[in-house]
Amino acid sequence: MLVILGFLMVAVFMFLIMTKRATPVVGLIAVPVAFGVAAGAGLGIGDMITDGLEALAPTAALLFFAIIFFGIMIDVGLFDPLVKLILRLVRDDPMRLVLGTAVLAMVVSLDGDGSTTFIIVTSAMLPLYLKLKVSPVVLTVVAGLANGALNIIPWGGPTVRAAAALNISPSEVFVPMVPSMIVGLVVVLAFAAHLGLTERRRIGKLILTSEPLLTGAGVGVGIGGRVTGGGSGDRPGGSGGAGDGGEGFVDGLDPQRPTLRPKLLWLNGALTAGLLVVLVMDVLPIPVLFMVAAAIALAVNFPRVKDQQEAITRHSSSIVSVVAMVFAAAVLTGVFQGTGMVEAMAQWLLEIIPPSMGPHLAVIVGILSLPFTFFMSNDAFYFGILPVLSETASTYGIAPVEMARASITGQTFHMQSPLVPAILLLVTLAGVSLADHHKKVLWRAAVVSLSMLVVGVALGHIPF
Repeated sequence: MLVILGFLMVAVFMFLIMTKRATPVVGLIAVPVAFGVAAGAGLGIGDMITDGLEALAPTAALLFFAIIFFGIMIDVGLFDPLVKLILRLVRDDPMRLVLGTAVLAMVVSLDGDGSTTFIIVTSAMLPLYLKLKVSPVVLTVVAGLANGALNIIPWGGPTVRAAAALNISPSEVFVPMVPSMIVGLVVVLAFAAHLGLTERRRIGKLILTSEPLLTGAGVGVGIGGRVTGGGSGDRPGGSGGAGDGGEGFVDGLDPQRPTLRPKLLWLNGALTAGLLVVLVMDVLPIPVLFMVAAAIALAVNFPRVKDQQEAITRHSSSIVSVVAMVFAAAVLTGVFQGTGMVEAMAQWLLEIIPPSMGPHLAVIVGILSLPFTFFMSNDAFYFGILPVLSETASTYGIAPVEMARASITGQTFHMQSPLVPAILLLVTLAGVSLADHHKKVLWRAAVVSLSMLVVGVALGHIPF
């Protein structure tokens, strides 16, 4: 019964989101509660949801203060030179813009934090997408794919989890998978080129004027106007960035905006670089780093209390949208785990795998990693399911390290999950609905993940 309810809950949730019959927040709360009650949780569902909230509270804090920090850096003009450089390179070509988005996302993703990547990429690129009338959905698709393919780097999380769960070295897991990762990135670039060509044919080349860029990348900036963005249709302002109908500019990349701090450019640059370095070194919890960095950024750039409050308020719409979705996602994960649906579904899959497929368990776990990590946390998959699958595979002579390598190939697909706070942040900042993002990204993410699996098998690092 738990297996049926688990799969049915997933199906109902995805149906509501993909058909836009419910917002992600409503779907993430209402559907799990209904199915949790049906599973017999009773009043215990409160404890389940509380456990989920406690688990995701640090992530919510991270996103809260990361939005404030990078929002301030955008306000004071830290990224303006980067945007101007990209504008010169892109010129009037949508294809160059999309490829540039992919490359920038890949470079920034090396820090191992998806939230940081998406804030920087969106702040730098979204104004150009709006200026060239390229669909913001293309931005979320390309950035999501690039970040997902690089999510297997050891300091990114999944590889370390897989290694820890099976008591092996992370380097043994990651190093042989470098060729797979490279191929995955090449596939991402191919998708970016195709999407760029599609946009080029749709809108042609536009002549950019010397007018200030429309914003939309200023995190949380918007005045309730409308911007016609590519193929994603009109979208309201004030929700993670929008414009003012195409006339003038909104506070964001306006070269005359009062929040600019040109004299503090090097100080803000040093603060941002130092934050990223310490983040990679993993000497303090990431939420704590962003809390401290946000406090320093506010105090240095806006000494007056009134200005500090205004700086936070400017980005409040993005903060509320993203943090609300993170806490809503905690309901789904809490019910999934608390009712035992995850364990029941995993056990059912193990039982239906015929003994003749035993020698192919590494490939099977690579394929299963796509749906499993999409609908559950990496912790649940790597610490709850992978050890069971690996123990079974060992009877067929498949080493734990080979199972670990196969298990990380699904990360590009995993990163598009509504349970991943970073992807919720990306679509919010870009003003794109999760349904529109999923319609374009899911099959492409599956192709990237399966390409990485195929390369791993072809090179002998994952047994077939």
